Amino acid sequence: MNLLITIALSFLVIAVLIAAMGIGVIAGRAPIKGSCGGLNGRGCELCSGRCKSSDGS
Repeated sequence: MNLLITIALSFLVIAVLIAAMGIGVIAGRAPIKGSCGGLNGRGCELCSGRCKSSDGS
């Protein structure tokens, strides 16, 4: 019986976390953004080279 309770509580916790993430998306939280630098420091197709570089230029 303890195993069943543990599995049920684990499922409930995961379901609550997924629901909280969904509420964050619905509320309009800003999406995660990449660096636009890539491996070679070139611009990317998503930002068309308009990203601010980390070296201040």
